[in-house]
Amino acid sequence: MLLLIGSFLVFMAIGVPVAVSMAVASLLYLVFYGVAPDIIAAQRMIAGVESFPLLAVPFFIMAGNLMNIAGVTGRIYHFALSLVGWMRGGLAQVNIIGSVVFSGMSGTALADAAGIGTIEIKAMRDHGYPVDAAVGVTAASATLGPIFPPSLPFVIYGMLANVSIGALFMAGILPGIVMTILMMLTVFVFAHRKGWGSDTPFELKRLAGASLEVVVVLCFPVAVYLLVLAGLSINLSVLIALVALIALDWYYDFSAVMALMTPVILIGGMTMGWFTPTEAAVAAVIWSLFLGLVRYRTMTLKTLARASFDTIETTASVLFIVTAASIFAWLLTVSQAAQLFSTFIFSLTDSPWVFLILVNIILLVVGSFLDTIAAITILVPILLPMAAQYGIDPVHLGLIVTLNLMIGLLTPPVGMVLFVLSRISKLSIEATTMAILPWLAPLFLALLIITFFPIVSLWLPTQMGLIR
Repeated sequence: MLLLIGSFLVFMAIGVPVAVSMAVASLLYLVFYGVAPDIIAAQRMIAGVESFPLLAVPFFIMAGNLMNIAGVTGRIYHFALSLVGWMRGGLAQVNIIGSVVFSGMSGTALADAAGIGTIEIKAMRDHGYPVDAAVGVTAASATLGPIFPPSLPFVIYGMLANVSIGALFMAGILPGIVMTILMMLTVFVFAHRKGWGSDTPFELKRLAGASLEVVVVLCFPVAVYLLVLAGLSINLSVLIALVALIALDWYYDFSAVMALMTPVILIGGMTMGWFTPTEAAVAAVIWSLFLGLVRYRTMTLKTLARASFDTIETTASVLFIVTAASIFAWLLTVSQAAQLFSTFIFSLTDSPWVFLILVNIILLVVGSFLDTIAAITILVPILLPMAAQYGIDPVHLGLIVTLNLMIGLLTPPVGMVLFVLSRISKLSIEATTMAILPWLAPLFLALLIITFFPIVSLWLPTQMGLIR
């Protein structure tokens, strides 16, 4: 155990990438102790990525990349500007609403920060906001990406925990709304303290236009329901309603109706049983291609190829991390480290609430040093059996794990969102870290609410019959 964990920490300390550190530490353990033949170790690594749910990973990454190159991010930004830009601290509020919409497409915090975050930081800077405020609110709002469905961390967690990914997706909706409200209240407080005003004049026509787009999207499920009541089949009803919506959008040229339809299509399709969460990722790619090539015509073969290569690169990186973390997690079990840790925790407390406090502390620390996918792959097999002993629902645990690790993305030394925003804003890592610190307050408050009020996470999937 000392060799396995010690060598991993040493490699991390000298700057070796996380996945390589885990792979080399595992190799050293196998060589020195010979706990398994080489073929068994290879099989464990292959088994780590040989999973149907993992097919969602490249497709959700591809959907996020396609949305960025199709100009959808700009449309989302202008929609959010029309909706909340007139409030005090308008562009900061726009930042949050834009992230809420974009999170229904990308499923990752990095795509949010690198995509719509680029537009938002530039706009806030041009309107006289301090750069640190722009960076801070962008970082905080980027964490919404993996909480609102769809979510790549939920896919990985669901695969490892053998939990319904659809239930995890539904469980993220109310916590995502809670986080959005807390962030908008934080902006309201900052706006009053720092004297931020509105960034667009209040225009009833403009607000009504943005509100109309929301109403048009909400009318889609209502239209489907009415057509079914009229005696049409559900598939034909959806087809008629979708064609009518596309025609209406083409005629009036709404700024973001088609973008807002993305989460409706994904969540609706999974709820109706038309496709699994994995297949929903393919649907997201098809919808992104439709928007970029047909509806907006902003996508070219060159940009499509670039998005494809970016997807291949990112997917290879993610799957290499999963592979290395799989063998590392298996060796932690073989070396009795997981059992020793479980025994230690059980000796500390019998209370599930104290256990959850300990889990939050552990995840916050680990999230500062490990990549999200690696942390989930290593820790979930250890934490899940312990949580079951305390009677904690695995879906509830999934929300806690994901939000903790999203906070880890904003903290050094390996917070990827931190590095992305540092590059975009041209601030040093130290200055970016200090800019983000005040905006961690709503995230920690949301974490406390989600941890100690399980109903926030479990109510919606329970009502939909996804969990008991």
